[in-house]
Amino acid sequence: MEKLIFPPSRLEALDRLKSFLPHAGQDYARGRNSDFGPSRPTAVSKLSPYIRYRIISEKEIITQICSEHVIESAQKYVEEILWRTYWKGWLECHPSLWDFYLDEYCREKNLIDRKILQKAEMGEVGIEGFDDWAKELMETGYLHNHARMWFASIWIFTLELPWVLGADYFLRHLIDADVASNTLSWRWVAGLQTQGKTYLATAENISRYTGGRFNPRGLANKAIKINDRWSGDQVALANLRESDCSIPTILLIHHDDLNPDINIFLAYNIVSVIFVHDKDLLFGEKAQCFVRGAIDDARVRLESHLKYSVMLADKLDAKNLLEAAQFSSAKQIITCYAPVGPIATKLDSIKSILAEHSIDLIQVRRDWDSRLWPHAQKNYFKFKEQVLPILSDD
Repeated sequence: MEKLIFPPSRLEALDRLKSFLPHAGQDYARGRNSDFGPSRPTAVSKLSPYIRYRIISEKEIITQICSEHVIESAQKYVEEILWRTYWKGWLECHPSLWDFYLDEYCREKNLIDRKILQKAEMGEVGIEGFDDWAKELMETGYLHNHARMWFASIWIFTLELPWVLGADYFLRHLIDADVASNTLSWRWVAGLQTQGKTYLATAENISRYTGGRFNPRGLANKAIKINDRWSGDQVALANLRESDCSIPTILLIHHDDLNPDINIFLAYNIVSVIFVHDKDLLFGEKAQCFVRGAIDDARVRLESHLKYSVMLADKLDAKNLLEAAQFSSAKQIITCYAPVGPIATKLDSIKSILAEHSIDLIQVRRDWDSRLWPHAQKNYFKFKEQVLPILSDD
């Protein structure tokens, strides 16, 4: 059997973090931009799929980092973790961007020359490095972060392809495909997220940080200006409803948070647990396979803590939840907060249906998110300036 690059288990995530901890300081700072190839040693932690589905949390990682390092000595890695929190928080404060992206994707897909798009996606454009990363992505479901930036830059500025189609390509192939990080990172490369600041890949930079593995020719020497068609407003972080902990409750676990805080949910009168693995709410086959394995792992862990019936649903819909509530006589369903994306959209659509049957759907947000997301309203550096003192106080 082929060895998995990312075994989908919490134990694997914890082992990777433990192995990485001694190298989270200067080793990471010096080597984080280098990508010598998929089979070569790397300075990065390769925890992104586990963080994406919250098999391990940002708070856990930073707590462990700070237990072995002074925060300043490991600040580059701490900031890397904070980028994900920032992207999540920023999109929560600008949720209309996701709807815009979906509309823009449909528009561009109908306008693009399909043969040109297919060549780019298959890694057949004849650009050294770019073609290799396309094949690596499709084969493994992963790319080094610096390679993602190079790839996106070449896609946008050299091939002059729409950024939304590139973002879709990543969503369909990355195991760690994440709405906020992926969408906003592509916008950042294109110069849309931070107005006037683009990321232009150069042959010199690629050669340097791939150890001479690639030295592509014909790259754009200037970043073309991309017009931003989105003009949405900023909104306040949504307040969540209080819930009655005493009434019979179903715990719903979805792939946006596969390791819910047991201490939170032990306060509820839980009568049943439902894991949902809805493939339609994931973007690609590799992500679907990873999540299915992670759900199996989470079910085993949860069953050792809770003495309730644990079920698996293959669809997140009102019908399944109503049937489960009627069977268990539950009056409410609680679930981890779903950030902007397919699960959040789906939960919103079924909430009113459940309410018609006197079943409340309550989302519970992690304290980390509630404390840090509100600071992600402007640029990352302002966010960092505000949240680093919070982490130091903790």
